[in-house]
Amino acid sequence: MPKDVPWHGKTVHTGVYKQTVAGPRMVRRLNIDGDGQGDLGGHGGEQRAVLVYQLDSYRFWEKELGRDNLAPGAFGENFTVEGLPDGEVCIGDRYRIGGALFEVTQPRVTCYRVGLRMGEPQMAALLVAHHRPGFYLRVIEEGEVEAGQDIVKVSTGPEAMTVEEIDGVLYLPGHTREQVEKALRIPALSPGWQGSMRTLLDQDDKQGTAGSSGSAGLNAAASAPPPAWPGFRPLTVTDIQPESRSVFSLYLAAADGADLPAALPGQFITVKVQPEGEAPPLIRSYSLSGEPGTGTYRISVKVEPHGAASNQLKAHLRVGDGLEAAAPRGTFCLTDGDNPVVLLSAGVGATPVLAMLHALARDRSTRQVWWLHGARDGTEHPFAQESRDLIEGLPHARSTVCYSSPTADDRPGVDYAAAGRLSPDLVRGLGVPTDADAYLCGPAAFMDGVTAALVDYGLDAAHVHTEIFGSGAAVTPGIKGGAAAPAPHQPSGPAGSGPQVTFARSGINVPWNDTQESLLELAEACDVPVQWSCRTGVCHTCELALMSGAVDYSPDPVEPPGDGNILICCSKPAGEVVLDL
Repeated sequence: MPKDVPWHGKTVHTGVYKQTVAGPRMVRRLNIDGDGQGDLGGHGGEQRAVLVYQLDSYRFWEKELGRDNLAPGAFGENFTVEGLPDGEVCIGDRYRIGGALFEVTQPRVTCYRVGLRMGEPQMAALLVAHHRPGFYLRVIEEGEVEAGQDIVKVSTGPEAMTVEEIDGVLYLPGHTREQVEKALRIPALSPGWQGSMRTLLDQDDKQGTAGSSGSAGLNAAASAPPPAWPGFRPLTVTDIQPESRSVFSLYLAAADGADLPAALPGQFITVKVQPEGEAPPLIRSYSLSGEPGTGTYRISVKVEPHGAASNQLKAHLRVGDGLEAAAPRGTFCLTDGDNPVVLLSAGVGATPVLAMLHALARDRSTRQVWWLHGARDGTEHPFAQESRDLIEGLPHARSTVCYSSPTADDRPGVDYAAAGRLSPDLVRGLGVPTDADAYLCGPAAFMDGVTAALVDYGLDAAHVHTEIFGSGAAVTPGIKGGAAAPAPHQPSGPAGSGPQVTFARSGINVPWNDTQESLLELAEACDVPVQWSCRTGVCHTCELALMSGAVDYSPDPVEPPGDGNILICCSKPAGEVVLDL
């Protein structure tokens, strides 16, 4: 059963520490009696009820690792079996053991806990690199199982795709389109892996050929197009325009007058804002709010009362000044299709979805378009006339604008449609089409509530896309929660003497300290929200954009990240770096 284990100054709640048992055990749909998983987000459930690992792999690892003390259960499995190699067992195969019937659903998903159990931090990567992941079973018929019983194959899965093959499709380079299509024809393949395969297929369609990388199926960051230029380049401010009481727009062009590379509608750029004196530059990201493909960029900035960068830009930047910027980035982008589009925003969250509205209007789209926006009042409603003009140019567009505190000058039915917030209940009652793609940007509570309302109403959760301006939510599987994490800060202890590391979304600069083993460890020391799972270059959960600079890897990733991205779990800065974190 799960227990608490100390690890790197944290507490991991995990069921990876298995022990042998005597006599029969009842295998049920979700678990085996007497067994449990500590992290039900990554393990367990109907598709991952029973984990299988082979004695032959034990023999391999004893030789490979120079170990002679590997007892059954050392790899966190439920069934230690003779036979059933990953290179022969196929997804969808069915086996009867004792009174229970099982179906193979997916390979083991590698995470750091098998390394924790083994005392070998790189174990997750080694399992994939050596094609020995093991696999999960779904329980078709519940029943008792006992050590020593025969494993009887009942049927072979359609397509006869082995565990080893499909594991390589997702985690290793060099998959083919035919492999991905074959995987998607296997009904027994778990929904999570089906989703990853569909993402790979979509990525192959965008590339026009079979993709050489599987990492797009692991992390959306890998599916983003490569940046149009490395690092930062100087742009020139050509115009500055107020958009509301607290929002203004900057128009940017190439210093040499050439067209800037086209961005995708919904992407952002990252800029360096130089404060007065000798202080290091402030690095901030702003969504592109103008029409894509015009050869210039527009960003729109909200001036916060204590916002160092926004106030510096407002007070000191003038037309003709230069501003260093990194290339457009981001995966929050309008997708092609003919299904309805719902654009929802609150406050300055309108910026990325306004770029999407511009793109739809430019293309004279015949799609149904729903523009839903919430503002405090008319003075705090950026792009009010601009968005109305764009909507009027679309044949199947409709708009609902809510003012939470309209003033006497705000005209109901003209400036806004409803008094009050753009709430989940209001969105649920508008009757948006359930086959729509929805794009949301605004405060976290707004997006959480509206996302839940849309999914509850009937939209596919995979078609509800969100964009946040600050750091994303942390993903730290199995780590027991304690007190709420503080805001990002400088690490404790003596300051490092290495190159500067900038966490752009968190707004802090930190000198690299060689006491850290990776950029992930540095981020954790600063309480920067991070996402990770394997911590050894396999799962790509930690993949993110490298805005500028370069890194060195140790160990090398099993598969490289997408162009312009890095894996922070196994990398160190090779010089000054700016991370989209």
